[in-house]
Amino acid sequence: MIRYLLNKTFYALLTLFGVVTVIFFLFNVLPGDPAQMMLGQNEDSEQLLTIKKKYGFDKPISTQYLYYLNDLSLISFHSKTPEDYTHLTPNKYTAIKLFSIGNTTTVLKFPYLRESFTKQGKKVSEVLAETLPNTFVLAVTAIIIAMLLGVFLGIVSALYKDTWLDKTIQILSTFGMSIPSFFSAILFAWFFGYVLHRYTHLEMTGSLYEMDDFGEAIHIKWKNLILPAVVLGIRPLAVVIQLMRNSLLEVFNQDYIRTARAKGLSEYQIIRKHAVKNALNPVVTAISGWFASMLAGAVFVEYIFGWNGLGKEIVNALNTLDLPVIMGAVLIIALLFIIINILVDIIYVWLDPKVKLD
Repeated sequence: MIRYLLNKTFYALLTLFGVVTVIFFLFNVLPGDPAQMMLGQNEDSEQLLTIKKKYGFDKPISTQYLYYLNDLSLISFHSKTPEDYTHLTPNKYTAIKLFSIGNTTTVLKFPYLRESFTKQGKKVSEVLAETLPNTFVLAVTAIIIAMLLGVFLGIVSALYKDTWLDKTIQILSTFGMSIPSFFSAILFAWFFGYVLHRYTHLEMTGSLYEMDDFGEAIHIKWKNLILPAVVLGIRPLAVVIQLMRNSLLEVFNQDYIRTARAKGLSEYQIIRKHAVKNALNPVVTAISGWFASMLAGAVFVEYIFGWNGLGKEIVNALNTLDLPVIMGAVLIIALLFIIINILVDIIYVWLDPKVKLD
C-alpha cells in the first residue's frame, strides 16, 4: 500500500506539473494585458507600471513562469528585498521559515494561487474556498441520488429481464442519458419552480446560503438543493442503471452464483452477499468519473439555478477574464481528479480481493 501511494504521489506531482505548465502558457498567450484588466477604466501609465512590477508582469515570460512555480510550490524561495516580487510578505504567503542563505529565504508554505483581477485583490484561494464547499454538497447529494436509485433500478431491471418493467426502465434511462443538463435544468426550474411553485414551494433559482428578508443574517436553504441535485443526478443515474443491469446479468452467469443457488440460498441472499458486490466495479468507475466532473463544476446547472459553486464562479471568471481564478480552478480540478482516482483504486481492492494495488 505504501509503495503504491508513493508511486501515485510521484505521478500525481508530474501530472500537476504538466497541468501548471499548460495552463500558464495557454492563458499567458491570450490577448490583453493583465495589469490593464486589474485597473479597468482607471488606468494611467504610472499605475500600470506599479501593477506590473508588483505582480511580476514586467519580467520575461520565462521568469514569470518560475515565479508561478515558486508560488505554487510547498517549499519555495523568497528574496529579502522588499521591491522584489518574491519578497516574503504576510498578506501573500502563509509560511514557516526554514533557513536563509544570503539574500534568499527558504520557506515551507501553502500554495499561493495569487489574487483575483476583479475582486479587489481578494486571494484566489479565498474565492475557491467560498465556492467549492457548495459544489461539494451539490455533487455529493446528486451522486447519492444516482447511486441509490441507480443500483436499485439496475437490480430490478436485471431480475425482470425482458419484461415490460425492464423495458420501461431502459427507455427512461436512455432518455435520461440523452437529455443535455442545461435543457433539463431549464425544464425543471420552470416546471417545479414556477408552474408548480404553490405546491412544491421551490424557487427557480437559489443557493445553499441566502440572506434573510431583512438583510441581517445568512441562513441555509436546504430546499434550494433539491432541484439542482436532481437535475445533476439524472445523467449519472441513467448510466448507473445501465451498468448495474448489464454487470449483474453477467455475474448471474458465473459458476459461483450457480453453486450458491444449488446450495439452496434465496435469491435475496445471493444478490446481497455475492452478486451486487462483484457487479459494482464498473459502477464505481463510472461514478468516480461523474463525481470528479461534478466537483470540477457543474457549470450549466449551477449557473441556471444560481447556485454559488465552483462552476458558476468559473463562468463569471471567464466572462471577466479573471485569469488567476480560472487557473486556480483548473488546478483544483486536476488535483480532485487525481485524489478521486487513487481512492477508486483503493475501493476496487475492497470490492474485489483479486485486484492488487500495483
